[in-house]
Amino acid sequence: MREYESVAGHEVVEMLGIARDNTIRARNVGRDITQGIRNLAGGELTAYSTLLADARDQAIERMEADALEMGADAVVNVRMETSEVTQGVSEVIAYGTAVKLA
Repeated sequence: MREYESVAGHEVVEMLGIARDNTIRARNVGRDITQGIRNLAGGELTAYSTLLADARDQAIERMEADALEMGADAVVNVRMETSEVTQGVSEVIAYGTAVKLA
């Protein structure tokens, strides 16, 4: 088993399947106005960074809950993806292999 498909100090004894979940988030008009002004001056668009960080955290929490429902002890080989659903609306999905550990 490759290292990224394991949990340090534990043996994976069973793969239960793919644990996954997502969240879909929309920007808001007030945030767009303030971030548009900041974009003119350059620099990090912190409101958008926070929005995406919160979306990633929620997708991971939901993936973990899905894994627990499957009876998993851990999730390995975790991946995240983002996509634009429509203008101003993005999806963040987290997925990985739910496993039982020895």
